[in-house]
Amino acid sequence: MSPDNSAVPGSDGGVPAWEQVMRAMLGEGADEAIRELQERGFDPGAMAAASGLPDDPAALQQVFAQVQALLAASGDDPVNWQMAHDLARQQAAAGGDPSLTTAQTRQVLDALAVAELWLDAATDLPPSTGTPRAWSRAEWVEATLPTWRTLTEPVASSLSVALVGALGGALPDGAPEDLALPGGIEPSQLLRQLGSAVFGMQVGQAAGTLAHEVFGTTDIGLPLLDRPAPALVAANVDAFAEGLDAPAEEVRLFLALREAAATRLFTHVPWLRAHLLATVEAYARGITIDADQLEEAVRSIDVTDTAALQQALSGGVFAPHTTPAQKAALERLETALALVEGWVDEVATTAALPHLPHTMALREMIRRRRAAGGPAEQTFANLVGLELRPRRLRDAAALWAQITRDNGATARDAVWDHPDLLPGTEDLDDPAGYATRRATAVDDAAEVDRALAEILGEDPNADPTA
Repeated sequence: MSPDNSAVPGSDGGVPAWEQVMRAMLGEGADEAIRELQERGFDPGAMAAASGLPDDPAALQQVFAQVQALLAASGDDPVNWQMAHDLARQQAAAGGDPSLTTAQTRQVLDALAVAELWLDAATDLPPSTGTPRAWSRAEWVEATLPTWRTLTEPVASSLSVALVGALGGALPDGAPEDLALPGGIEPSQLLRQLGSAVFGMQVGQAAGTLAHEVFGTTDIGLPLLDRPAPALVAANVDAFAEGLDAPAEEVRLFLALREAAATRLFTHVPWLRAHLLATVEAYARGITIDADQLEEAVRSIDVTDTAALQQALSGGVFAPHTTPAQKAALERLETALALVEGWVDEVATTAALPHLPHTMALREMIRRRRAAGGPAEQTFANLVGLELRPRRLRDAAALWAQITRDNGATARDAVWDHPDLLPGTEDLDDPAGYATRRATAVDDAAEVDRALAEILGEDPNADPTA
């Protein structure tokens, strides 16, 4: 095989399809790569046949164009965000995603306005300062994709490094630094670009699929907007209401109550959004990758086949290996998510009961829906390394209801004043004992303050605000 045989996809002359692709990608380095593969016992032709590489010149030209576009679009980021954006928009538009009619927009905005009025009687937290929105699925993708970047990039970066290490072993030993790859890139950079493209496809597909499932901006317990504002995806609300015994208007109002309640929480508890996202990021960055498991997983995968890598990621082949410390962090995060959704569940239900006859049935339906999750959430679970849904929603809702019965709604909402006041797993296990444990903690803190005052020569009974 001579380097002068620079066949291009679609040309005739008997050059096999796999060789055309390799020469198009590697240029003069193709001969060395082919020789190394054969010496290691690999049959390039068999590998190409197994990967489904077409023999038809037109189909092969399409494959080649896709490879070129892939390499041209991939940058240095661990996730190819342009690819993620484009695929998310395509996925969101699947099955149709027309612009909202004036009537649809008015229905959503009216429901959110009524929800705010009802919530005033259920919580001391005031309405969000954000402008209410009625969205199409595409608009939801555009508004929320920046937060998905925050959630996925840390673990994508770790996996990208591990992926290069695992697949890099398949490159020829002592490969020349001037290997003729497209754009003059090095083999390791090619692998990083392939990994970036794979993650871009995964995030884009998941975000686009999730755009068909969500009702607003807070369904997963995390605020997906930098500046919280209530919004509903009109088509998804209407689709959910179809086939239910409750009227569509009642369903819309109930979902508007949940969205508006969550938005109030994230707006007026300023530390909460940063706390949750920082916990997710810290968890993701602390994940350790089992390199041996990853290398074993990719041995049977064609390194140029992004579809195979994408399928492997979907199946959890590259699932991160969590340490005991990370499992403890995951427990803290799940508790926080449960507390957020439990509060929303309790407050929205309290606001709905005097007005909506099907409140309890709708509440139960939403609880089961959140517990089950969906395919898009599972994809993000594989990518981020955790499931963004609360495992103890019912326990958290019971705890918030107990606090309300014991001390009223004002005391319930005051728990959000500081992260140190948040209940823990012990409180979810025993909601009835929360008040006693909290009182004991307050007494202990007061005792410490008195001891410090005595050490500093201050009056322990003096008013610190005086």
